[in-house]
Amino acid sequence: MTKYLQKCMNCNQYGLANPESKCRHCGGQLLNVNPPKFSLVDKYAQYRLAYFKEKFDKKIDAN
Repeated sequence: MTKYLQKCMNCNQYGLANPESKCRHCGGQLLNVNPPKFSLVDKYAQYRLAYFKEKFDKKIDAN
C-alpha cells in the first residue's frame, strides 16, 4: 500500500496514486513520498550525481 501513497506538492495532502497523478483536493501534482531503496550496486548513480551537480551549479550561478 505504501507504494501507492503519494503527497501533493501544492496542498501537502496525501492521496492514492492515479493515472493522471493529480490531487483530488486541489488538482496539484502528486509525488512519491518514500525514498528509493538503498543498494550498494547503484546503476543510476552517475546520472543522479550529474543531475544534482547541474542543479547545484545553476543555483550557485544565480547567486
